Amino acid sequence: MPGENIAQPDDGQQAAETFDAKVGPDLRYEVKAAELVKQLVEPESGGLWRRRAAATNSPTFHVKDSYITGVLDLRGADLDFLLRFENCRFEQQPDVRESRLLGLAFLSCWLPGLKARNLECKNDVRLLRSQVELTPATTGEPQTSLALGSRKEPGMPNAAVVLTDAVVEGSVVLSKSSIDYREGKAIQADRLSVSGALLAYRLHTNGEVRLPGLRTGGNVNLSGARLHNPRGLALNAMGAHIGGSMLCETENGKRGIGNTQQRFSARGMVSVQSAHIDGDLVMRGARLIVNPGGDVAIEEWRDAMHTGDPSIDPWPSLVADRMRLDGNLICGDGFRSDGTVRMINAVIGGSLRLANAEIAVRRREQQVPQYDRAIHIDGTEISGDIQATRLVTEGQLRLADITVGGNLLARYATFSHAGRDVFSARRSHVSGNVQLSDTAIDGTVQLQGLQVGGSIELFGAELTSPTMRTTRSYSVDLRAASVGRDLVCTAHGAKPFTAAGGVTLDGAKVGRRISFAGAELHSVPETRRSGATGIDGRGLVRGVALDASDVVADEFVLTPHQPPVGSVILRRAHCATLDDNEALWRASGGLELEEFRYDALHTPIDLERDDHVQKRIALLRHAMRRYRPGPYDQLAAMLRASGNEEHASLVLMRKQQYRYDALRKGAGPMGPGVWLWSWLQRAVVGYGYRPIRALGWLMLLLVAGSLWFGLLPDPCVHDPRYTVSGPRCLVNADDTGLEWNPVLYTVDLLVPIVDFGNKGRWHTGGVDKWVATGFTATGWILATTVAAGLTRTLRRQ
Repeated sequence: MPGENIAQPDDGQQAAETFDAKVGPDLRYEVKAAELVKQLVEPESGGLWRRRAAATNSPTFHVKDSYITGVLDLRGADLDFLLRFENCRFEQQPDVRESRLLGLAFLSCWLPGLKARNLECKNDVRLLRSQVELTPATTGEPQTSLALGSRKEPGMPNAAVVLTDAVVEGSVVLSKSSIDYREGKAIQADRLSVSGALLAYRLHTNGEVRLPGLRTGGNVNLSGARLHNPRGLALNAMGAHIGGSMLCETENGKRGIGNTQQRFSARGMVSVQSAHIDGDLVMRGARLIVNPGGDVAIEEWRDAMHTGDPSIDPWPSLVADRMRLDGNLICGDGFRSDGTVRMINAVIGGSLRLANAEIAVRRREQQVPQYDRAIHIDGTEISGDIQATRLVTEGQLRLADITVGGNLLARYATFSHAGRDVFSARRSHVSGNVQLSDTAIDGTVQLQGLQVGGSIELFGAELTSPTMRTTRSYSVDLRAASVGRDLVCTAHGAKPFTAAGGVTLDGAKVGRRISFAGAELHSVPETRRSGATGIDGRGLVRGVALDASDVVADEFVLTPHQPPVGSVILRRAHCATLDDNEALWRASGGLELEEFRYDALHTPIDLERDDHVQKRIALLRHAMRRYRPGPYDQLAAMLRASGNEEHASLVLMRKQQYRYDALRKGAGPMGPGVWLWSWLQRAVVGYGYRPIRALGWLMLLLVAGSLWFGLLPDPCVHDPRYTVSGPRCLVNADDTGLEWNPVLYTVDLLVPIVDFGNKGRWHTGGVDKWVATGFTATGWILATTVAAGLTRTLRRQ
């Protein structure tokens, strides 16, 4: 009768001989399933499976310590009983398909399976601390595949526990149970609807746990569960809608002596594609194991593998494509995975937490390195942060086209994917900061088109083994990136920022500052490419340590710890303030500075420090390796804008000197003439930038002319045809009252236009005639130069 223990041992049995459902069949405790069914039958009610309780409280049909033989066939039953089986063993699978029950519980039982498709249960369904082991012998089906195919009911699920389309108004409890069916599925619960929670902590399964379309009002708790299906999906929850959180984390158990933690582990793929989770997805401390190189678990990906589709990940450990998660995704604090964590086009309302996790994907030496992804979350929207402090990965982290509402934090992380792209976040949007500080990165960081509202911080990062491409290769690629505040690639304490393959910022826009203070920049060795001209025009692609072409920022801090190994490219870059040091200008590959503009130096040059200007000019010439006028014009314009006209003129004068040096080297036999003409301009007027020097030359000529005409006698005084007045001859005999003065005569020769009444009245012949003519011509040049210089000096804007 209901409420009674209907299968008790004999009175004389020892207490030590109590029934154990896990040991095996023991006919001493046998209860025929048919007898149990009869106790639930009331013919007077007019229905074979109809029974109603007279009492207010619903009764419990309790079976304990029994070996139930035959089939417990309650298919289609409508019972107001809570069926409770405790410490029982079943010979055949209980069948409650299409039944309507008050409740169903198997406590510490052994079952060869459970058929509960389309079950309706008003309370909980419990399979607690039980063992389900389904073998061909216990299914009642024929052994051969031919017979199986002929007799098996079409559409019958091939699973140990079947809850397909079941409706449970309470909770489903599978905790601490073991379900084993390696030839098929351990659990098949497609479209299972649970008003409460699905509790399966410390569940052990062999075979797929299939829960697509699951609907729960509360949590799905798989903490401490061990799911084993290495040839396919260990957990399939595609399209599930979970009203609470999904917990696949370490289960602590009860506190006390002898109780240990047990982490969630899945040997096989975990899929939550298109699932909607109202709370968090927690995989803290979980262990995910796949079989890289084995069969591809998802059927549609198998054909894509043969076509080389780069968007797939053949052996992922977690697949969450198109998942919608209202809370946080927590995969940290000891989380370990041997396969790709894949989450394409998902939406996460909280944060993605990967701190202290370890994800390692076996490297494959094939032409499609995209298959070596450790994390693949393209197109995902994350409202909070990505927290990846101390994350350790082997394989690529692909975060292309993602949107992060908070920060991307990956301090003290270790990323390994030598010779390939290890971190790729192309075209992504991060509202806060991107921190890759103090990280060890083995491979290339690809951040092209990245948009960051805050700063990108790489201080103390060490980047090695960049991708080797046919074109230029870099350790950090930030082309066309947009940064709202700072880009920091600096040393952190005694640890420098190191980039073995260099950094490219081509076309990047930075709101405030770009800093390479204390950095160590290297480049990949130069290689020869057919048809390439390279920097040096000899078909060599020279290694580039820093490419900042077309970069715009408020401040450049280019003060590396040591000279960059390779070239530094600053073509068309622009900054308001330039902070540099000597190490920058001594880059082994030189600098390209065409149209590089900077408005001021961080440390202005004092007016009295000519040595500083000379040193900067020398560094500039050494860095460019060949003559280019633009960088000198830029330096002069910057000095002039700061009111330093003298130093600006010095720079422009040096520019002309180096120009003539370049012309001389290409002039061939005319080289000495070019050199002489350059020397004359430099000595006399400083290429026009030192016009006051002409006044000194005028004074020198005045002295020389005065000595020439004053000390040397005039031969014409012995010629009777000329009128002599003192030591000189007069042109006009009527000018006998004129007094000879060699100084005034020389002045009259040197000063153009103005006539002091001397040069037209005294006779000159022979050598004196040519000397006078030379003084007149030179005077014209020097005097007009002095006048022009004085005019420019006196002019004010």
